[in-house]
Amino acid sequence: MQLESPKVTVAKSAAYVFNALTDVKNFEKLMPDTIAKFEVTDENTFLFGLSGMPEIKLRLKEQTPNTYIKLGAASDKIPFTLIANIENTGGESALVQLHFEGEFNPMMAMMVKGPISKFLDTLASNLDKL
Repeated sequence: MQLESPKVTVAKSAAYVFNALTDVKNFEKLMPDTIAKFEVTDENTFLFGLSGMPEIKLRLKEQTPNTYIKLGAASDKIPFTLIANIENTGGESALVQLHFEGEFNPMMAMMVKGPISKFLDTLASNLDKL
C-alpha cells in the first residue's frame, strides 16, 4: 500500500527542514492532538502511540542531505516506511511531501488506509511547526 500527503510549502530552507526531520525528537511537534505517547529511545529512534492505536516505533534508516529522509518500522511485524521528500524552492522555502509504503494484506490495508492517510496529512500540515 502506498499513500502520499499533499505537497506542503514550508517557510524554512530545505537544509533547515532536513536537519529538523533528522532530529527524531522533532517529530513530537508534528504529531496529531490524539497523541497518547511519544518517547525518543535513541538518537535515531522514537516510539509513539495515538489514542486507540497500537504503539509504533520508527527508526531513521536513510538520508540524503537536504532532499530525502527515510524512516522505517523498527519491528518486522508490520513492515512500512515513511519517506520525506524535500525540494528546495529557493531561499527560505521548501516543498515537502510525505510518502507511506507498507506491506499489508488486503483486509488490513482496507482498515488502515483512512487513518494512515489522515495521519500523513496531519504530519504534513504540522511541518510549519518545526
